[in-house]
Amino acid sequence: MRSVIFSVIFSFLILNTLSQNTNQTDYIQVLGIIQDAGFPHIGCDRDCCQGVSPGQYFVSCIGLVDKKNKKRYLFDATPDLHNQLRLLESFPNSENIIDGVFLTHAHIGHYTGLMYFGREGLGGSGINVFALKRMAEFLNNNGPWNQLIDLKNISVKEIYDQISVSLSKNLIVIPIKVPHRDEYSETVGYKIIGKSKKILFIPDIDKWSEWEKNIIEEVKLVDYALIDGTFYNGIELNRDMQEIPHPSVEETVNLFMKEPLKERNKIYFIHINHTNPILTNKDNIRNNIEDLGFNIAYKDLKLFLD
Repeated sequence: MRSVIFSVIFSFLILNTLSQNTNQTDYIQVLGIIQDAGFPHIGCDRDCCQGVSPGQYFVSCIGLVDKKNKKRYLFDATPDLHNQLRLLESFPNSENIIDGVFLTHAHIGHYTGLMYFGREGLGGSGINVFALKRMAEFLNNNGPWNQLIDLKNISVKEIYDQISVSLSKNLIVIPIKVPHRDEYSETVGYKIIGKSKKILFIPDIDKWSEWEKNIIEEVKLVDYALIDGTFYNGIELNRDMQEIPHPSVEETVNLFMKEPLKERNKIYFIHINHTNPILTNKDNIRNNIEDLGFNIAYKDLKLFLD
């Protein structure tokens, strides 16, 4: 009897300690998983968009919560930003609604949410927006974005490829340029380094083979990888895929199949197009991908950095 009581007390203490640790742990939260134009997709009357409720899915975005310093950051500003901020843990009496936004590039799903910080919306005050040189120039030289700057709703902070941005003692962000359709800006992914865990975030890239880095080796260097899963194999879309040359889920899976299961388990596909069958599990494709050890990101997924 005494051993049973001791076991219960010990279990309670362990759980209580874990709870306390978790309460102070920095983390990444997935706030959306869909390609720029949303799901259901505008003008789509195919089976893939039937029965999908408006607001059920949000455009690809992640949040970073710094628990100790009570700060929070976004990676990309999507058209769903006003809803996504409500999903992200908030801290009473915070100075700003958000402590910073790290942009990846100037395609519609990744920066247009900045509009909510303007006079028609929040009327923000000096919200930090981190961007590489061309992205910063794009915001400075084009309306309505330069109005946000002129009115001091946002403050654009230029960052540099491979140069660390220190957010706190335990949080570092490193921008990493990747090849993509760079009509208006360069494109970057980010490595987010916490106290003991690292996360790679690359929602958009043309092809892994066009990148100067090796994606397999880069995944080995981190604990989690949220990477481009826009199309399953390209066949599901009736378009010239040379115009939108993302690495397909099928290509990425084949690339990693010779790697140990622990490496495949790190991968979470994100930035998923409405036609991609991993969303709806058409023909059991989602289950098959997961059975191989890969993951599909989902809204509210939390990845802890301690």
